[in-house]
Amino acid sequence: MSQDIYPKLKEIIKPYLPEDVNPDAISPESHLVTDLNINSTHLVDIVLDVEDAFDITIEDDELDKMETVNASISLIEQKLAMR
Repeated sequence: MSQDIYPKLKEIIKPYLPEDVNPDAISPESHLVTDLNINSTHLVDIVLDVEDAFDITIEDDELDKMETVNASISLIEQKLAMR
């Protein structure tokens, strides 16, 4: 399932990248803050977009689990499995 989630997540992240970060830099290992330079406000926007795109709810205490693209994919997979 992650092969379906990754491209969708990548498209969600792209608009929030700073101008100096190439969208090709997004990889499963990318850390959202340190590698992709996404600020905290945009992280919240990404979470909201993920919730809408995948029809899931991510609790506030789960935000810390979304540090990397891979970790975000894992959390999304967990949430989808619980539906």
